[in-house]
Parts: sequence; structure tokens; C-alpha cells
Amino acid sequence: MPRLFAAALAATLFAHVPPLPIVHPNDNRAPAGHLRGGVLTLRLVVAMARWYPEATDGPYTDVAVFSEEGHAPQVPGPLIRVPTGTTIDVTVRNTLTDSTIYLHGFTTKPAAANDSVAVPPGETRTIRFAAGRAGTYLYFATAGTVNYDIREREQLTGAFVIDELGARTDDRIFVMDVWGEPKDSVTYPNALAINGKSWPYTERITATVGDSLRWRVINGTVRNHPMHLHGFYFKVQAHGTFLRDSMLPAAEPRLVVTEDMNAGETMRMAWQASRPGNWLFHCHITFHVTPDARLEPPLQTAHAVHSPDPRTHMAGLVLGIQVKPGRGWVEPPRQNTRRMHLFVDEGPRRTHSPRSLGFVLQRDATPPAPDSVEIPGSVLVLTQNEPTDITVVNRLAEATAIHWHGIELESFSDGVAGWSGRDARLAPVVAARDSFTARLTLPRAGTFMYHTHLDDLEQITSGLYGAIVVLEPGRKFDPSTDHVFVVGWDGPADPPNLVVNGATTSAPLELAAGVPHRFRFVNIGPAQRVVFAVRRDSTVLTWRPLAKDGADLPPYDAVVGPARRRVAVGETFDAEFTPPAAGEYLLTMGRPRDQMLYKLRLIVR
Repeated sequence: MPRLFAAALAATLFAHVPPLPIVHPNDNRAPAGHLRGGVLTLRLVVAMARWYPEATDGPYTDVAVFSEEGHAPQVPGPLIRVPTGTTIDVTVRNTLTDSTIYLHGFTTKPAAANDSVAVPPGETRTIRFAAGRAGTYLYFATAGTVNYDIREREQLTGAFVIDELGARTDDRIFVMDVWGEPKDSVTYPNALAINGKSWPYTERITATVGDSLRWRVINGTVRNHPMHLHGFYFKVQAHGTFLRDSMLPAAEPRLVVTEDMNAGETMRMAWQASRPGNWLFHCHITFHVTPDARLEPPLQTAHAVHSPDPRTHMAGLVLGIQVKPGRGWVEPPRQNTRRMHLFVDEGPRRTHSPRSLGFVLQRDATPPAPDSVEIPGSVLVLTQNEPTDITVVNRLAEATAIHWHGIELESFSDGVAGWSGRDARLAPVVAARDSFTARLTLPRAGTFMYHTHLDDLEQITSGLYGAIVVLEPGRKFDPSTDHVFVVGWDGPADPPNLVVNGATTSAPLELAAGVPHRFRFVNIGPAQRVVFAVRRDSTVLTWRPLAKDGADLPPYDAVVGPARRRVAVGETFDAEFTPPAAGEYLLTMGRPRDQMLYKLRLIVR
């Protein structure tokens, strides 16, 4: 009887509480406000709303969001987009009953400092300012504090774009959001979204072979995100923040397949859809794209993590891209194909990781032993423009899938099970005791990587990754002057146990004085940036940067400078180091702030 009375009382108390409005995902195509006579008038409201980052009938969370007065609340917030010379007249009304909000980014660009504007509960503030210089920016608010970290409990971020007069405005804008809040001492539900939705509910981007795609990407979160494009390079045209934006030299663009974006950063990018098929653009931090990135993560059964369905084995910060072949498209012919066999094996457990997995290349007529493991996987030395078929033989008791990271290739071979390919011809998982042949033709020389793209956290931290070195025709790989360093994690624990070339220590490396040496760095841990540096005593020496992600750096970047470089997950970096004199040097790799350093002695003779 008391329980029934309590239920009846609760029903009475909440009978007159109106339901929260439903958040609408914002595709950032329609600018908000009214632009007349060079003045944008915009009325914004901050209120609580119910956000469904996945299916419209799926899990939800109640968050503080922006809306335009008289319109539905949006995640991300309403798009502010104006031409240069515009004056912006924005009014913000705070309907929250218990929190002052602090507005950021509502100032003339570029701005020298962050001047926040406080709006107490139930009050309204009007801000009038000149838009300023063209660029990609963001605006945001924090509720209850000026501490930016609290933004993970709100979704108060929006895109702010200023266009040159007469410029095209048909580019796409993508804003990343993260929501997370501890549920208890063990569970940390979170939602990671692009334009208000989490994979597989994110928008599908469609294009046709030959199309040029121009994107503005905005990191509206308090975390960094190394954004990776499958199958293509993109040009980085500008980098900015909510305060300022910087155009890069247009005549010599920097080509990348992965670009690390700090918290609150913006990026302009452009790329050419030159090959048909299904592709991905996603954050390369494993924790942001696996099933655990859902608001209500599914039970991690073997069926779920090894599923051939991309709607099951991925989630979070992922965009799907579908490129149509177009009229007259013909697959390029392939002749004089080189053939290789790569085995996926499991061996005895080694150190922190609960398993020991590895890719092992067959080097002669006899396949490697079934329990042989190389961590990282065998370095694959390939030749530029030589058609190469690599048959992956899976000797595990579970499925896997192999992504050829940074490689310009056909979609079917890209390695995302159930997604790569097109129409009804989609790439399968590499099932247990089965095989799959990837067809590669590598149009550029450089440093690349390959890694599993299924059950990523366990398989990658157990060793399923490796480096690819592509050489110009006629060149041979010389390990005395060409050195590959692959950083990974030994097990899934965070903070991580970093390993370089599969180990925590290594014998000294001997180098020749006065001789140029090429250092090839690969970061394929599930998370965490790594800093590489060459020192003699406490002095950082110099090197010449050569390439990033396998693409030669433009001349303004390829200049001799300090031998220190931060490399994000999913990036590769090449530098030429010429030891100036005989003696002992030190190559460090790791995270100095955590004192997690791998130290390799360089003995120069």
C-alpha cells in the first residue's frame, strides 16, 4: 500500500511538468538568424532538452543545449554563418534555473583573448560585435562554471563561419560533440557525435568520382581527435580555434590522411573523390569508435565485436562516405602482379597483454609456424606502382579484418568488414581459418601502416599492427640507414604500457657519423600522442622533416629544425637525421609529461 501511495503521489507531482523538447540534429546547412543591411540578428536560448544521439527511439540523455528562439533545440547549436563586414547582434536567454552560463567566442575575429560573458539563470544578455576576418570558428558556453571540462555534460557548442565576400558557401560543416558522465565507479556511459548523431546514425556523405569535396571540421569537445580519411589524401587548408584562424599556403598544400585536432580546434580541408566505393572519415582513437562509444554499450560478446555488420562493430565519431562510379568509370587494369602471403597467428602470452597476436609474412616456400608471432607485424617492403596482392590467412579462432592505413586503393580491399566495397559487393570479415586477398597498387613512396579493423581494442593491443615501407622502383631497403620505429600498446590498460617495435627496451642502434639516416615513426596505439626526439645529453639536436603519412612535406615544412616531433595515433612521420659527430646520442619516444619514455641509445661511430 505505501508503494502504491508513493507512485500515486509522484504521478500527481509531475503531472504538470511539461516534457522536455527533443533535440534535432543540426547538419549545418542552414544559417540561423536574419541578415539584413549587413547586420545579423540572432536570438538564442539555452535550455534543457532530450537528446537522442543514436536512434530516435534509442537511449537518450537530458542536456543543456542552444536553440534559435522559436525553433527546436539543436546539437550542435544553430549555425552562425555570415560574410565579412557583417555586424552580429546576438541575444542569449538563459532558461536554466540553477546555473549561470558563460558565453565564449562571441567577439570580433581574430581575438587576442577569451572574454567570456556571464548570463545568470533567467536572464538575457545582448552582444553586438563586428564579425571580423574570414575563417572557421566556434562558439560555446559552459554552464555553472568557467571550467571547460564541464562541457562534456552539456552540448553548448556551435559552428561560427565567416566567409569572404562572394565566396562559395556550399561546403560542408561537421561539428564533433562528446557527452559523458560517470554513472558509478565502473560505468562511464558516453555519446560521441558528428552533427548530433553517432555512427551508424551519422549522415551518409554521397559523391561521384571526380567530385571535389570541401569540408570544415570543428572539434567542439575538450579532447583531441586525430581525424583519419580512408583511401584518400586530403589537403589541410587552414587551422583555427574559436579565437583565430590561419590559412596555410595554397600553392603548396600539406597532404595527410590523418590530422590531429586539439580541443576546440577547427580545420578546413579538401579532397578529390577519385575512386568509387564506401569509405570512412573517423577519429582514430579506438575508444571513440568502438561499440563502447555508445550511450548504452552492448554486451561485449564475441558475436558483437567480431560481427561482419559495421553497425555493430563500430560506433561514435564515424562518417560514412559513398562515392558513385559515375558514367564511363572503368577499373584500372592490373598486370605483373606481385603476390605475398601474410599470416595472422597467436602465440604464447608475453607480457602485459592477455594475448599475443601478430602478422607474420611468409618469406620463402614454407609458411611460418602457426604459433609464430611478430610484434609489430612483419615490415612490408613494397614497390611504388607495382600491383601487389596480399593474401591474409587468418589462423586465429576468431574473425579479423585488415585496414591498409594511408593507402590509396580500391574500396573492397580497404578492410572495413561489411562496409568497404560498393553496392552488393562488400568486404567480408576474414573469418577464422579463412583468408582474404587485398589488391594494392601504391602510387607513392613513403611510410604507411596496416592494422586490424575489428575488435580493435583487444586485437591492436595484442599486436595486430605493422609498418609498410614503399620504395621507388629500383631502390632497396637498407636497414643500416633506414630505421622503422612502431609505437603500440602492450595490453589495453590506460595509462598504457608503451612498446616500441614490440619491446620496452632494445640494444643500442649503431649509426655512421656524417651519413644521412631515415627515421620512420609510426604511432598505432589505441590512443595517446607520442613525442619523438633525438638528444645528446640535455640538448635536442636537429633533423630535416621529410614526410607525414607517406606524403612528402611541402618545402616550407621540410627544413632543418629541432629533432622533436609529436605524432598522433594513426599518423606516420619521416625525418632525416645526420649524426654530426661520433659519440653517444639518445632517441626518446613516449609521453614526457607522464615520464613514459622509451629510450634508445644511438652509438655513432
